[in-house]
Amino acid sequence: MPPARLSRRHFGSAVLGAGISGLLTATRASARQTPRPVVNGTRLNAQLMDLRRFGGTSAGGTHRTGYSEEDRQARVQVAAWMREAGLTPTTDLAGNLIGRRAGRLDLPPLVFGSHIDSVPDGGSYDGNVGTIAAIEVARVLEERATRLRHPIEVAVWANEEGGLFGSRAVSGQFDPAELRQMTTSGKTVSDGIAFVGGDPARLAEVKRAPGSIAAYLELHIEQGGILEATGTAIGVVEGIVGIRQWDVTVTGVSNHAGTTPMDARQDAMLAAARFIDTVNRVVRARPGRQVGTVGRLQARPGAVNVIPGVVDDTVILRLFEDIRAEASRIAEATGTTFAYAPLHENTPAPSDPRMRALIGASAEALGLSTRVMPSGAGHDAQAMAQLGPMGMIFIPSIGGISHSPKEFSRPDDITRGANVLLGAVLAADAL
Repeated sequence: MPPARLSRRHFGSAVLGAGISGLLTATRASARQTPRPVVNGTRLNAQLMDLRRFGGTSAGGTHRTGYSEEDRQARVQVAAWMREAGLTPTTDLAGNLIGRRAGRLDLPPLVFGSHIDSVPDGGSYDGNVGTIAAIEVARVLEERATRLRHPIEVAVWANEEGGLFGSRAVSGQFDPAELRQMTTSGKTVSDGIAFVGGDPARLAEVKRAPGSIAAYLELHIEQGGILEATGTAIGVVEGIVGIRQWDVTVTGVSNHAGTTPMDARQDAMLAAARFIDTVNRVVRARPGRQVGTVGRLQARPGAVNVIPGVVDDTVILRLFEDIRAEASRIAEATGTTFAYAPLHENTPAPSDPRMRALIGASAEALGLSTRVMPSGAGHDAQAMAQLGPMGMIFIPSIGGISHSPKEFSRPDDITRGANVLLGAVLAADAL
């Protein structure tokens, strides 16, 4: 991977390009002298499948929502695997499971990991691949008696699918008002944190300062079809999308559906239906990669013969002002009102050029093709980017399917990704 190709699009610095060149040269020279460590792919993939004992579904997926009983049971097993890998697992005040191993020097830790919670009736690879691969990397280091300069921390972040709650607490982006939010487990965030061993009353204490970690690395399935379609083995993530989320409440007037004339109705469901179409239309009207989604619809009172008076929408969108302007016109036409309550915001995060270079060099040393690409989904990595250099590795998702029981990544691709992660961790330790 010549320095000119790396610097032309992403780094824009001859000095940085020279530094990368020196790093790659050193990596190749080292590889000639010492056999490159590799993960045990059979063990890695067996543990990944074994994790399905906790919430695995008959459809082949996993239902293990954050703060659920399945989540708590899976954490017990993951903690046991951490101990086998020479890590000391603890649950922090935000409910994150962190496995730590001391380094040779008193330095900030290298952090790598992912999550094990799923969306309802989701897949078995999203988050799980990165978590089990991170433990496998630590286990390889333990088996080879390799003590890094930096301490290492393998992180299993709490309730990633609900909104990066665990990692955002660590990065200082968590709003205490979010503790009252309901989660898919049926618990509030506050009760969920306590359920998995955290302490919501002391949540502020878990916050880490910028610069308190040496680097953060995360392996993840792509959750899209680009790598498979292009025959590329490894995606080097250049940045992670920002996400804004609101609860939108549409208020009309409840009345009898059989006796209220059509021209006298103030129908919140009708207004909500028009709003849903507006989200799709406004987001698609502008060029770019932005997406907007209405992910939940709840009508009250909910009877089939009653005109809905209130509808709640959970709306994930980035073109909020344009959509709100359209919603005002819908409200005027239907005699309803729209109210917006922000839930949380995931800050967009570019990856660190040094981490991209390390990941690319690690893949190159294994003879794997790479593609620099954005992440259209949110990840814990974007929260951790607030604390130190962040890098993210993608492996192919077959069919581009994710958040579904049909989600699948090939065992060989998982093993390749874990080996790229291992190489990147070793290289990051040398920085």
